[in-house]
Amino acid sequence: MKNLKTMADEELVSLYAKGNNPAFDVLLNRYKHSVHSYIYYIVRDRDLTEDVFQETFVKAIVTIKQGRYSENGKFKAWIMRIAHNLIIDIFRQERNENTISNDEVEVDLFNDVRLCDCSIEDQMVQNQVFADVRKLIRHLPENQREVLEMRYYKDMSFKEIAEVTGVSINTALGRMRYAILNMRRMVEENRMELAIA
Repeated sequence: MKNLKTMADEELVSLYAKGNNPAFDVLLNRYKHSVHSYIYYIVRDRDLTEDVFQETFVKAIVTIKQGRYSENGKFKAWIMRIAHNLIIDIFRQERNENTISNDEVEVDLFNDVRLCDCSIEDQMVQNQVFADVRKLIRHLPENQREVLEMRYYKDMSFKEIAEVTGVSINTALGRMRYAILNMRRMVEENRMELAIA
């Protein structure tokens, strides 16, 4: 069989959708630096960068497992767009909570056409993904569920989660990683139907 590391992105996505979890790990390793660097370049905050990075790959996992990935030949652009849309959501949320002046920043995040590609359909897909993630969270071990609930329902950073739970940031991130791995396993083992009718 062909070595996973030499396969094209689309072959890896297809294998992962069929249950080959190492195929997704190759994709993650292939693009984690690009995604992480892009997020940090925009948000300029390490904790927030980690949060958005984790959320980007959770969304990718759920979307592929649901069979809703259709970006043939464009995996990198697709994963970057997920990260981009999550960043935009954060800035929109902050803009609603505070009056923000962006006169002092080099990149005008609120008036840049390239950063405004989130359609109503994208928002519906995002809402569906979060609903599906909530279903999976209910079946996780308590310490993993706690981290995910704080992150997704309370919008807490990993630094805040670590402080509240009395563990290190690395432990909180580790619990998030294991939670993601467990969700992937649950989807595959139980052939779960994530889409809500």
